[in-house]
Amino acid sequence: MAGEARQVAQGGVNASKGRNVRYAVVGAGWIAQAAFMPAVAHTGNSRMTALVTGDVEKARVLSQRYGIEHVFGYDDYQAFLDAKVADAVYLALPNWMHHDYAIAALEAGLHVLLEKPMAVSETECEAIRAAARKSGAKLMIAYRLHFEPATLDAIARVRAGEIGEPRYFSAAFSQKVEAANHRARHGFWAGPVPDMGPYPLNAARSLFGAEPIEVSAVGVKRATLPFDFHDTVAVTLRFPGDRLAQFTVSYGADAAEHYRIVGASGDIFAQPAFGFGPGVALSLKVTRDGKTESVDFPETDQFGGELQYFSACVIDGRDPEPSGEEGLADVRVLAAIERALQTGQAQKLEPFHRRTGPNPAEARRLPQIDIPPLVDAAAPGGD
Repeated sequence: MAGEARQVAQGGVNASKGRNVRYAVVGAGWIAQAAFMPAVAHTGNSRMTALVTGDVEKARVLSQRYGIEHVFGYDDYQAFLDAKVADAVYLALPNWMHHDYAIAALEAGLHVLLEKPMAVSETECEAIRAAARKSGAKLMIAYRLHFEPATLDAIARVRAGEIGEPRYFSAAFSQKVEAANHRARHGFWAGPVPDMGPYPLNAARSLFGAEPIEVSAVGVKRATLPFDFHDTVAVTLRFPGDRLAQFTVSYGADAAEHYRIVGASGDIFAQPAFGFGPGVALSLKVTRDGKTESVDFPETDQFGGELQYFSACVIDGRDPEPSGEEGLADVRVLAAIERALQTGQAQKLEPFHRRTGPNPAEARRLPQIDIPPLVDAAAPGGD
């Protein structure tokens, strides 16, 4: 398998024509079924050849639906790695499982598209990055908004100086999570900060083009909710140049998602800002000199777009953005938020330099997909 994956990765641009990267989907929960698996077919450079799941009914129905020939249980993960039936894996497991499954795949020479957050500690992130460097396999963290047109348009406008020097950022992202969902258990790293926080955090970092230097946070735990962590958390980030970013994430409030970046001479407001799926078309309101312009964008298949990009990187031998470095950049802030909640004290962050960032030229505009019937899976809110 390692040799086959390496051969695919080393193909040049011309070699990418007609090539398809073979994927194994590892974890067949809501996000994989509702967004990733139905998106594969129209990427033009990807196909599914294996499925790893612990659910017999998921294995039966999904393998038939998508024509997946090879099915394995979690206990057979090593057998899957040895079977040479995929070039890459899409890992959509609970956060605390990312480290072990990603490293095993990378050590086997498989490329890895890993859902965010990358892992549950900086140490785990570094270990995953080290495994990728050692094997030469490609590693990309699944920041789908790095390829979403509205998100990239906002970043391009800020970089072009349309709102002047960006001064502060604010955002909210909330959803209701059912007690039966795996997110309702397993402590902080299953909670709203690691699960939803990467969206406003990554937006602030990308729009400012900088890394935070200090973090503070306040959280609440309501007795009426079933969580063993703060169900709602408000975070403040200090950036170089006396800039601030604030965001609130919650598992216990009605669905909401928006952000605003305010500069010295204008602002950009995005709503919706972080969501995906049928009926979700991201849009911007850009205000300059007291005049507001609405900029609407069509619905796009965000998961198909990121997959199409990653497969192109694998086929053409390019290093993907967002890489493991991007995943680490967010996880180190998430870990600092956890410390701030535990201590009640602001947390200083060591300087961090990101070598790459979102590239507006990589915007993907694949048409929206329909969500197929789910098998033993549900959205976090149980819908």
